[in-house]
Amino acid sequence: MKYDIKDLKLSQGGKKRIEWAAKDMPVLNLIKVRWEKEKSFRGVKLAACLHVTAETANLVRTLKAGGAEVLLCASNPLSTQDDVAASLVKDYGIKVFAIHGEDKKSYYSHLKAALDFKPNITMDDGADLLTLLHTEYKNQAKNIWGSMEETTTGVIRLKALEKSGKLAVPIMAVNDAKTKNMFDNRYGTGQSTIDGIIRATDILIAGKNVVAAGYGWCGRGFASRARGLGAKVIITEVDQIKALEATMDGFEVMPMKEAARIGDLFCTLTGDVNVIRQEHFKLMKHGAIICNSGHFDVEININDLKKLATKINKNVRNNVDEYVMEKSPRPPLSRGNNTKSIYLLGEGRLINLAAAEGHPASVMDMSFATQALATEHVAKNYKKLEKRVYNVPVELEQWIADLKLKSMGISIDKLTKEQEKYLRAWEVGT
Repeated sequence: MKYDIKDLKLSQGGKKRIEWAAKDMPVLNLIKVRWEKEKSFRGVKLAACLHVTAETANLVRTLKAGGAEVLLCASNPLSTQDDVAASLVKDYGIKVFAIHGEDKKSYYSHLKAALDFKPNITMDDGADLLTLLHTEYKNQAKNIWGSMEETTTGVIRLKALEKSGKLAVPIMAVNDAKTKNMFDNRYGTGQSTIDGIIRATDILIAGKNVVAAGYGWCGRGFASRARGLGAKVIITEVDQIKALEATMDGFEVMPMKEAARIGDLFCTLTGDVNVIRQEHFKLMKHGAIICNSGHFDVEININDLKKLATKINKNVRNNVDEYVMEKSPRPPLSRGNNTKSIYLLGEGRLINLAAAEGHPASVMDMSFATQALATEHVAKNYKKLEKRVYNVPVELEQWIADLKLKSMGISIDKLTKEQEKYLRAWEVGT
């Protein structure tokens, strides 16, 4: 079996992590049990470009249980858990092409390995695999039934491709499912981003001026958890509605140029480029910490940071690089000489995966259950699907939410026949 991982000897620790995560993923396990009987993916080749974590391992194990031949590659150079990759190869017979810290050349060679596998179905987290399909592997698109997209950034890219009329395969926008973005993005990103920041820096969050760039589901989750730890949270936004919502949620809202002067910790969660750039770095105080929790490492303009730096000290702590630069005209704080330092976490990549373990298994249970059922939907209906971006069917989401509630021991009310009739009627007024 072909694979490319760091070290097969790491498998024992990886298996423990996979099994630990599995116990907190009851909905995905129910799907796995059903698929083991039905073999919904018998004869199907599936290539998944996802973060190689213990939670992802349980998704690909579920797909294999359904009869699929699975290949997994990483969707981010710093998101791979090498022990998990080793266990998937050794203990579960999954083809894995992923190494933590791989360079760009290796990263793209692994994406190419996924497409050289000639899959019937693909899964993506950020749309790098689908972008490669639409550029270097165009002739292969006709053989792909459909693809799942797991994250906001990827859905944006694929909708742009659809709008241009160049989308070559049907897409299921898993990220846009409520069972994904309302929970994974908000509670998963919120908690794991804080976790990554603390692991990298060991700072006290309480009392800090924390700047969250973006108030989508990920930004909301991060902002609320930072506030819960005692931070004074500032939101920067370009969307009037989201800015208004953040204000009414009790956060201070201002442009990044204003926030740059007072922030202690900055985190980008937008999915866009150059959210923090040269003009902002110049205004930041000595000791400012910057990180990113958006999918790609483009939200912080690292080239601008390098140009301003007179010295770069790599790995002053694990996942922390110090950029020393000349003091700005009006820095709020400095070290008493003519320089100040700004600290970049995780090379500007996803801090929750670069410095921590990503989302907790419990929330990924819903995301990956949605991913799994959307994949089954494609396998059963691909002949009817057009080359466009689809939402996950509502009935799949309701089934997942119902099972998740039951796994948590939570019951809810049901509509009476009278209530159902009332909600369908128009005749009854005040």
